[in-house]
Amino acid sequence: MKRYLTALCAFLIALPLLLPLAGCSSAKKGEVLRVYNWEDYISTPKSSDGEEDESIPDLIAAFEKEYGVTVEYSTFGTNENMYNELKINAAGYDLVCPSDYMIMKMINENMVEPFSEEFLNNGTYSTFASPYIKNLFDKNGWTQYAAAYMWGTMGFVYNPELVDANDLSSWAGIWDIKYHKKSTIKDSVRDSYFLGVAYVYRDELTDLAARYAAGTVNAEEYSAALEEIMNRTDENTRNRVKDALLSLKPNLYGFEVDSGKQDMITGKISINFAWSGDAVYSMDEAEDPDGGDPVYLNYAIPEECTNIWFDGWVMPKGSNTKLAEKFIDFLSRPENAAANMNFIGYTSAVGGDAVFDEMIDWYDESADPENRGFDEDGNALEKYDLNYFFRGTGEYDDYSLYVSEDSMNRQIYAQYPTEDVIARCAIMKNFTNEETAAVNEMWEEVKGLPIPVWAYIAIAVIAAGIVAIALSYVYKGKRSEPKPKKGYRRVSSKEKP
Repeated sequence: MKRYLTALCAFLIALPLLLPLAGCSSAKKGEVLRVYNWEDYISTPKSSDGEEDESIPDLIAAFEKEYGVTVEYSTFGTNENMYNELKINAAGYDLVCPSDYMIMKMINENMVEPFSEEFLNNGTYSTFASPYIKNLFDKNGWTQYAAAYMWGTMGFVYNPELVDANDLSSWAGIWDIKYHKKSTIKDSVRDSYFLGVAYVYRDELTDLAARYAAGTVNAEEYSAALEEIMNRTDENTRNRVKDALLSLKPNLYGFEVDSGKQDMITGKISINFAWSGDAVYSMDEAEDPDGGDPVYLNYAIPEECTNIWFDGWVMPKGSNTKLAEKFIDFLSRPENAAANMNFIGYTSAVGGDAVFDEMIDWYDESADPENRGFDEDGNALEKYDLNYFFRGTGEYDDYSLYVSEDSMNRQIYAQYPTEDVIARCAIMKNFTNEETAAVNEMWEEVKGLPIPVWAYIAIAVIAAGIVAIALSYVYKGKRSEPKPKKGYRRVSSKEKP
């Protein structure tokens, strides 16, 4: 009995020490994970109109079922909306998905929690995330605070039947008058400012690219110089960009954030300044329309440079970091990453054989899977090398696709840019508050509509009317006594008794 009592006492003493360890390997039942993400940015069978497609995996429901937790999932429309919400409700979310420059801003402002060593060294994300993406994050000091989710480039999606591809080898292409009212750019200050900077400094960028090709600057120097140019915010640059965008504005069909995809599909426009994921959507939908003939669109990345963008997961201060890390790892399983890519159309930062197999299914045009490289007519296909992205994330010896020459500038190019494109990519850095205010002011001038002459005349007439009414009240106010009724006369003070 004494031995039993001694053992029981020892267990009760050790219990407080053992309880914290109980939740290390699995989530606690009944926990709630609060996720804040972009709209339509995770695989779900439920559409915004309430309809449900059971063939689409529900990753949120699958995570809840596996871990016995609840996910409170909400969405935002812009990085700025997300940032302002966190400033108001700092403890309201465990996991959010901002874009590159906003991630930098949140890190600089000490708004996010660091990841655990276990997550960084042994998690599913650390195992399957592309070596290229991980190296990019390591180089810029983001690894400890951010996990990449989706990534891509910016370029032009265009109709090759209506647009000369050579024109879009430069950002200056959409300034050409022959594309009057046939193109759109982003109603987004950072993206369109990037476009303006690339246009303004295109000669400097072309010279830099030539020196890189000649070997007089190395890859690291080239990348640093690109980012310096593309993130300039000095007054001279802002004024030149403003003038460039104002000269472009009359040539545009308009500014857009989401409608450009549909406008390309319907043929309202023939060039759209697009994020690569939107370009893939436009190309897919245009070649497989519900009605009418298919249209084959292409994707161009100008030779001067491009932006490499990414969206990533960060954990706000005070969040449930363990459960948040489990959610990131869950989404980073290659089969789940492939499901997300299928649903979203954007490119996951995760590699792995399951994702590559999906790319073979989507894009490889080989007739024989055992002897790839030739189409069904025996014609040789072009090799599209993706080893820079996938190698080290799976067990295959070679991560290459084989596609026709016509496909080299289409979906695969938008999903996974070639290594020569990667070399000329620049990241949009976080601007200071002063720089942001100055660039926003410039953008307001670009977007502001001029007041027509008739409006000035109308304003003058209305102003004159207001002045006349005001003067009449002033005149009436000068009477010391009310006007006498009809049939009566006013009596002077001398006549009063």
